[in-house]
Amino acid sequence: MVRIHDTLDTATLDSSSTSGATQQDETIGHAAFDQHLDEGPQEQQASARPSDPSVSDEVEDRLDAVNQQPDLKLVVISNRVAPFDPNKPQTGGLAAALEPVVERSGAVWIGSSETRGDGIDRPLPLVPTGAGHVARLDLPAADHPGYYRGYSNSTLWPALHSLPDRMSGSDEDYGSYRGINDFIARAAFDVRDRDAFWVHDYHLLPLGADLHDLGIERPTGFFLHTPWPTPDMIECVPNHRELMKSMLKYDLLGFQTNRDLNNFLACPRTHFALEGKDGIVTTERGQTRLQKFPIGIDPEQFAEYLAQDLSPAEQEKVSSLLQNFQGAKFAIGVDRLDYTKGIDKRVEAFNQLLTKQPQSISLLQIAPSSRADVEEYQKYRDDVQTAINQVNTELGTDEWSPIHYKNDSFSQAALAPLYRAAHVGVVTPLRDGMNLVAKEYVAAHTMNAGATE
Repeated sequence: MVRIHDTLDTATLDSSSTSGATQQDETIGHAAFDQHLDEGPQEQQASARPSDPSVSDEVEDRLDAVNQQPDLKLVVISNRVAPFDPNKPQTGGLAAALEPVVERSGAVWIGSSETRGDGIDRPLPLVPTGAGHVARLDLPAADHPGYYRGYSNSTLWPALHSLPDRMSGSDEDYGSYRGINDFIARAAFDVRDRDAFWVHDYHLLPLGADLHDLGIERPTGFFLHTPWPTPDMIECVPNHRELMKSMLKYDLLGFQTNRDLNNFLACPRTHFALEGKDGIVTTERGQTRLQKFPIGIDPEQFAEYLAQDLSPAEQEKVSSLLQNFQGAKFAIGVDRLDYTKGIDKRVEAFNQLLTKQPQSISLLQIAPSSRADVEEYQKYRDDVQTAINQVNTELGTDEWSPIHYKNDSFSQAALAPLYRAAHVGVVTPLRDGMNLVAKEYVAAHTMNAGATE
């Protein structure tokens, strides 16, 4: 688990879950930005431009300036932001991870709104939430399809998960992707006086370079929530060399696992003849540190949902689902409806199990729609629905269904009692960054159990 420790009130960085057993003792100052500051933040003027690139001194000799500031002023940037409402469904692990950080630490979180705009620069629309602020940007309508549906989710997403057969997109998508990143960087210029910038996920790989190009000299960190593939796989991505060069303008690149980190280290070596040493890649700009940060949840906070009163609508939703099982054994799967999650393979496995052991267990599969405007996702949705219908038709009875399928979202408060009632938690991704559903399931079964019996 990544923690903002000391500097940010020990708020938990998360994206789904983990039991306390996997908790890391990393701090945002030491783990994310240590070794990348000299004497601490200095004042900048609006007309500031990047200083001349230079190679920094030995990393071990750098001052951990961020960790020395108890009132660290952080800017978090991601494609989307959390709803900041416990009764509304989270749209992914990133939202679940960062929401408590912003509310407790006083950070500013910048992301997109649900509205598309004209691309004209406007003052950052800061809205208070807890101790922090959220700014939802109306991303330019002209570039958004190519940025989001095109390059991010039809090109990068399958490539990062090493599924090249699912890649698609147009030649113009990369231009739109860079255009949106540039727009977000210009918006973030309004908070250039803050201490550090923390950017999240594959939608914003080049954002750190855009921030530096605008003259923002604060430390910049990036965390990837997906896997990172091998050098030969990244070659399938259009403009992959330019993309990786821009990533090396971050001071820190964070990954979920050692495999992802080592895969990335192999890319500068393969494509630019740049050798990393002790997890550091040195370029003309300076040094980029690579580190592993396994992401997790706050298990105690998640377990508190078990004692939380649900809204009448959610209580009815949960109760009606549990009535389908009436004490019988059932397993639960909770995933976005994404081809990387292996839901179709899971259905196939249950088909084989129930053919050998009829009516031995049911599956409750919760899979809210994801990226419904992307053709690959539309086809996957149809394939999953067809497979479930076939299993239920061939193996079900009038009184019993093998698979109960809910194609909508549930809040974490509603998921907690479902996790607790299930006998098995099923997590079967083809590839994943750091699946947090497994950690949420464990937390629901182990944390504060006596208080919720």
